Amino acid sequence: MAKVVIFGVLDTAELAHFYLTHDSDHEVVAFTVNREYVKEATFWGLPVVAFEEVETLFPPSDYKFFAPMTGRKMNKNREKVYLDAKAKGYEFISYISSKATLFGNEIGENCFILEDNTIQPFTKIGNNCVLWSGNHIGHHGVIKDHVFFTSHVVLSGHCTVESYSFFGVNATIRDYTTIAEGTLVAMSASITKNTEAWGVYMGSPAEKRPIPSYKVY
Repeated sequence: MAKVVIFGVLDTAELAHFYLTHDSDHEVVAFTVNREYVKEATFWGLPVVAFEEVETLFPPSDYKFFAPMTGRKMNKNREKVYLDAKAKGYEFISYISSKATLFGNEIGENCFILEDNTIQPFTKIGNNCVLWSGNHIGHHGVIKDHVFFTSHVVLSGHCTVESYSFFGVNATIRDYTTIAEGTLVAMSASITKNTEAWGVYMGSPAEKRPIPSYKVY
């Protein structure tokens, strides 16, 4: 059992606390946010401490870290917290729901994988990724670091997903497709060919929009 500090005090952190408490061997001992966002001393009966001093109160030698944040700024916000906590010396846990279906997949650290995800054989998932509930992740694929899947996304077999990509609800990706770095796949979009870096794709079949993804989300 690892004692864990969770970054955040909003919905995603609250959900992480619930899942870790009810569906893991980990014990959540505290929450942390940047000092300017510390509004209350406790959250769910646990201390809320400033991230700037978290390592002095909960030293990395004794505690692990979890930062299950949203995909804002194309996952860059989550990446920054992830890297800053690593710089403080923390090791990260990943949460993988007991109700997800896996086949011995290689999965990195600080991943938040919720119920009813099916991750087929021979697919690898990198660090700092979020897979919300109910996705189909096809076989022989590679999902790189700092990626966010919402729900009911179908990623077909032999796909490569580059870092910082984001998938909206009900998006569909054809097999043997490469999703370029920073791609935003909109809700219900259907990707039938490789994307371009930092592109926004909408529609079925999806078309690239003129504005870059980092200016949209």
